[in-house]
Amino acid sequence: MHLQKKYLPLLLGIAIGVGIFVGGKLSFRDSPDRLFSSNSKKDKLNRLIDYIDYDYVDEVNTDSIVDVTVNGILDNLDPHSVYIPKEDMARVAENMKGDFIGIGISFYTYKDTITVIRAIEGGPSAKAGIKGGDRIVMVDNDTLYGDDVKDNDILAKIKGSQYSYVDLKVYRKDEDRFIDFRVRRDNIPIKSVDAAYMLTDDLGYIKVNRFAETTYKEFKKGLDKLEDLGATQIAIDLRENPGGFLGIAEQIVDEFLEDDKLILFTKNKRGDIEKSFATKEGDFEDANVFVLIDENSASASEIVAGALQDNDKGTIVGRRSYGKGLVQREMDLGDGSAVRLTVSRYYTPTGRSIQRPYDKGNRAYYEDYYKRLEAGELSDGTKIEVADSLKFTTPEGKTVYGGGGIIPDVFVPVDKSMQNETLTFLQRRGFIGYFVFETLERDRSIFEGYSRQDFIDNYEVGDDMVLEFQDYLNVRADSKITFVAYHDEVKQYIKATLADQLFGDGAFDEVINQRDIMIEEVIRLSTGE
Repeated sequence: MHLQKKYLPLLLGIAIGVGIFVGGKLSFRDSPDRLFSSNSKKDKLNRLIDYIDYDYVDEVNTDSIVDVTVNGILDNLDPHSVYIPKEDMARVAENMKGDFIGIGISFYTYKDTITVIRAIEGGPSAKAGIKGGDRIVMVDNDTLYGDDVKDNDILAKIKGSQYSYVDLKVYRKDEDRFIDFRVRRDNIPIKSVDAAYMLTDDLGYIKVNRFAETTYKEFKKGLDKLEDLGATQIAIDLRENPGGFLGIAEQIVDEFLEDDKLILFTKNKRGDIEKSFATKEGDFEDANVFVLIDENSASASEIVAGALQDNDKGTIVGRRSYGKGLVQREMDLGDGSAVRLTVSRYYTPTGRSIQRPYDKGNRAYYEDYYKRLEAGELSDGTKIEVADSLKFTTPEGKTVYGGGGIIPDVFVPVDKSMQNETLTFLQRRGFIGYFVFETLERDRSIFEGYSRQDFIDNYEVGDDMVLEFQDYLNVRADSKITFVAYHDEVKQYIKATLADQLFGDGAFDEVINQRDIMIEEVIRLSTGE
């Protein structure tokens, strides 16, 4: 008895240790024979990381090793299963959520000071009276200017909890005075619907840049606006749209398909099939619809185009889409990071998968654009490669193909005048935007007499402004670019960027679309020519 008491603590310790070991191995799905077995693959990774963590000669950030390991594993799956590090999660979530808490401005850091490009219409700053050109010099008595102030620091000071207040001191250049503002932070939309306006008396136009949580609400608002303006036909522009939430795409399709029409179905590795059908909620089931796509229209964009095409609804216009027919689910990894793992494939109503092959590796997969370019299919629709083995037929007898994107009903080639490499480079690097911003900084008053529509319809960019932009680039970009070959196209981009910084709310698209050959084709089709 005395001996048992003596060894009781030891026995108890052993029991606890065994319990921890068993608990670490235990899963509610484990069978008894697996309880004391090990998973050599998982143990190998864990053991290697532990060896490095405790025994390696130099200090190593094992978190970074884990990140590399996760990315290495995912690289051996499909191109769309991706790892999201914890430092990127907030930004990614914010973008897909469709809004954030802030004061509602777009800005540049100009000459070491935060300068407002435009206060977002209806946002907290616009309601408070902040205008384009205002310099924000203080936030809650903290200075907000100087060479050492970074954009992240600015955002950290401006952002806060919803309905909280922030005190701003602003210098208004054209009035040469400082003004104090108290702004109440609120939800600021990250718009996924760029524009909604009328192309003709009966043809409405909606541009969707991605499928976020708020996209359907934005889309429905735009659709209702166009209906009030007399739209009986709708053009949905999904060019350059990389996709997003599958369910949002389904809601948009539902606006145009009759009750019980199949929108899509998904199939996972176990063969489980889930089907999605249109409901009676659609308000535009009788409308003629056009969907504009290009080689960068992917995922949810292709769901919209494929569902309408396979149900013989409307007309798909443009070029062959990207070819992404995989469905991802975001899964939390427990440390603030996550993985978006492909869990199923989706199929259009006729049963076709539009996922292009990825068996040759990720690099070959992402270089498919150059393969299409070299084949000539971006300029000539007859050069699009199709496989007879992937031929499908719609209810009305139209032939459609699977295996690599949605092939449009009406092909429109790349407009080389508006999509040349120089213009794309200047736009994406922000040179046009910053030039326009500095032009407005010198004198905004010359545009004060223009209403939004008057500017779009009547303002013309002069030759002198194009030459000024050319000189600007020679200094800022250290280049010797000349615009002899595409003078008018540069004017169009400068005007569109001016419209965006002055008016926002889709003004850029409305200007740029005035020279868009795909828009011209849709207008022609809508009139039955």
